[in-house]
Amino acid sequence: MDRHLPAISPWADLWLLDPAVDYLNHGSFGACPKTILEKQSELRLRLEREPVDFYIRALPGLLAEARAALAGFVGADGDDLAFVPNATAGVNAVARSLEFLPGDEILTTDHSYAACRKTLDYAAARTGAQVVVASVPFPLRSEEEVVSAVLSRVTSHTRLAMLDHVTSPTALVFPIELLVRELSARGVDTLVDGAHALGMVPLDLARLGAAYYTANAHKWLCAPKGAAFLHVRKDRQKGLHPISISHGYAGGEARFKDEFDWTGTADPTAILCVPDCIAYLGGLLPGGWMELISTNHALALKARAAICGALHLSAPAPESMLGAMASVPLPVSGPTTPARGLGREALADWMRARGVEPWFYDWPAGRGKLVRVSAQLYNTEEQYVRLAGLLAEALREG
Repeated sequence: MDRHLPAISPWADLWLLDPAVDYLNHGSFGACPKTILEKQSELRLRLEREPVDFYIRALPGLLAEARAALAGFVGADGDDLAFVPNATAGVNAVARSLEFLPGDEILTTDHSYAACRKTLDYAAARTGAQVVVASVPFPLRSEEEVVSAVLSRVTSHTRLAMLDHVTSPTALVFPIELLVRELSARGVDTLVDGAHALGMVPLDLARLGAAYYTANAHKWLCAPKGAAFLHVRKDRQKGLHPISISHGYAGGEARFKDEFDWTGTADPTAILCVPDCIAYLGGLLPGGWMELISTNHALALKARAAICGALHLSAPAPESMLGAMASVPLPVSGPTTPARGLGREALADWMRARGVEPWFYDWPAGRGKLVRVSAQLYNTEEQYVRLAGLLAEALREG
C-alpha cells in the first residue's frame, strides 16, 4: 500500500516520531522530545560512570530538586509528593495500603482506566470490600450528569472513591474539584487518577484537597517513560506505603518520602528529567504552559469537529469538558462496510496500514466502539481531517 505524506507541524522535528505516520495517540504512552532524551542520556552516563557515587551521594539531592520543581508546577508542598514509575503504581500504593473491612464500599465509575479498576477489584477481593460502579453517560450534556451519577452511589459504607481527572476511554475532564468537595462533605476520601492531567490541564493540588492524587509525567509533560508522582495529603500519609518495602520503612512511623525515594535499584533518570520537561515545554510558546494547554485544547476541538462532520454526528460532550483529547462514539458498522467484523485492534491495524495511528475502544462494552484522538504540538488539523475521511470510508456501505 502506498504511504501518504502527512502534513507536517513546524514543531514535529522536536520529537522522534515516524514522519510517515499521523501519530494521533499521544494519550496512550506520550512521546518524549529529543532534547529531553538527550538529557536522560547524560544522566544515565553519569550514573554508569560511578554508580555508587550517583545512587548514594548525588541521587537524594537530585530527587529533591526534581520534587521542588514538580511541587511548584502542581501547586503542592514538596513534602507531600512521592515519585512512582506510573500512575497505576500510585493507585496500587493507595489501594493496597488502606485497610478495608468486609462491607466497605470502594466507589468508581464505568469510565475508569481498566488497570486501576482491576487494582480496586484486587483490594476488594482480599478484604471482603465491594467495588461499586457509578454509570456515567456518554454522550452527555453537562458536568452535572457526572456529579449526580457519582453522588447517587454514595452510601454510609463508602470508604473511598477512585475518580479520573481526565478519563482514558472517553477523554472527559471530570469536574474533579466539585466531586472531591462533595464527597468530602459526605465523609468519603477521594483517590484521583490524574494519569492524563499533568501538562494537559492546570493543577493546584493544595486547592483541590484530595486525599490522594497520582499522575503520569510521561504523557502530557512528555517525560521519558517511568516518571509519575503520588501526592498524599499530610493527614493521610501515615500507613501509606509503596508497593515495594525497602530501606525507608520504619514500622508504624510515617516516613512517606523516604519510603518512596528508595524502593530498590532502578533507573531514576526519567524522574530526574521532570524539571527539564517543565522548563522545555513551557518555553516553546510565548505564553508558556497556559498557551500550550490552550493550543492543544483548541486542536482537540478541531479534531473532534472533523470526525463528527465526516460521520454526521453531534458532539458527544461540551467543549468545556475536553482537554487535549477527544473521543467520539462510532456508528455501528454495516454488513457491507470495510469495518464490518473488525474488532478494535483490527480496526486500529486497518488505520495503521494507511499511516494513521488513532486509538479505538469498545464503548459501550460489547455493543460499539469509539475513536479517541490526542492533540500535541507535533500534530496538525490536516491529520485529523485525513483520519475523519478514513473513518467515513471504513463505515461506508457498499
